[in-house]
This record gives sequence, C-alpha cells and structure tokens, in this order.
Amino acid sequence: MNAVFFDMDGTLIDSRADLAATVNFTRAALSLAPIPQEAAIACVGRGARFLLENAIPEAATRFDEVWPVFTEQYRLHMLDATTLYPSVRSTLAELHDRGWLMGISTNKPAFATHAILEHFGIARYFGAAIVAGGDCEEMKPSAAPLRLAASRMRGHRLSSHDWMVGDNWTDMDSGANAGIKTAFCTYGFGRLGESRYNIKINRLDELLRHCRAED
Repeated sequence: MNAVFFDMDGTLIDSRADLAATVNFTRAALSLAPIPQEAAIACVGRGARFLLENAIPEAATRFDEVWPVFTEQYRLHMLDATTLYPSVRSTLAELHDRGWLMGISTNKPAFATHAILEHFGIARYFGAAIVAGGDCEEMKPSAAPLRLAASRMRGHRLSSHDWMVGDNWTDMDSGANAGIKTAFCTYGFGRLGESRYNIKINRLDELLRHCRAED
C-alpha cells in the first residue's frame, strides 16, 4: 500500500483566527500590544517555540513562563473559529476507500493536533500514524517525523509513491528529504520560499487525481 501524509495548519484546517487570537492574548498577559493576524500567522509552521519566540520576541528568554499561558488559552479557544478546509472530509473518505494509508506530520503541538482531529471526526483515518510537535526529536523540515509516522502504519516503509501534502516550505523539504512526492497547497497560509514541489493543488480534492486506486 501507498501512503499520504498531511500537515495540519493551512492544509487540513484553517486555524488562523484562533492562533492569532491566542498569540495576542499571550502578548496582553505580558502587557504587550497586539500584532496583526498576518504577523502572527507568518510565524506558524516551525513549531510552538518558534511561533512564540518570533511573534513575541520580548519573551524569547522567558519561554518556560510564556508557554503555559499560551497553551492554557489555546486549549480553551483552539476551536472557536477553526474550520476544515473545503473537501477535506470527502478527500479523506475517498482515499480511505481507495486503500491508501494516511498519516499526519505536523509541527503543531500534540495536545492540539489530537483534540482538533477528534473534534472534526477525522482522527479515525490516521490511527496511530499521527506525529505532532513533541512526538519526535526532530521537526519538519527533517524527514524524521515522516519516518516515524510511516513506522506506525503497520510497518510501512516510505517509497517514491508516497505523498507529503502541505502548505509550507517545511512540508515540501520534509517530503523531499524523505524521498517522497510533495503536493503544495496554494490555499493555505504557509510560505513556499525557494522549496520545490511535485504538484500544486488549489483544493485538497485535486490530490485525488494523483492518488489513483490502482497506484
């Protein structure tokens, strides 16, 4: 069987409003002025520490103090405005019906990743193959999270027929480093930079034409 691995923020879920709101709540707790949503979201994609240290540079040396404030607020409000992108449910269902293995490879903290997948009723498609921030010693763009997710898929070994789907350069580089194909989601809010991809998609269901039942 072949496998498809998905990023979370900007790929399966539109979480911009809740992430930015939590960043600004944390800034307010430190008596700092809010920043625009775009500025906060520009720091998403490389893990929670990178987000906080760049969206709240004044707290870069106080991470252990700031992290509990951020996580408590995000636990309470991570589903206030977050939604699935169009066609996510139908695409996952179709891939499942075609016999594709599916996994998650995200730098998003594990507590939020699992809670959001469960809330939207799509965790069942991934089983144990969910690797989030804190689950692996290395984070994307390393290939290590993909290898870990693959190992949880009945011992699946990554091959050139597998896919990494995401909206950020970290996703594209992680897939390339793992020797698998990459699909860049243009609808997300990540940044491609100079990274390369195999295909680009404007909706998640466009992936289906490249993941045929007989592959």
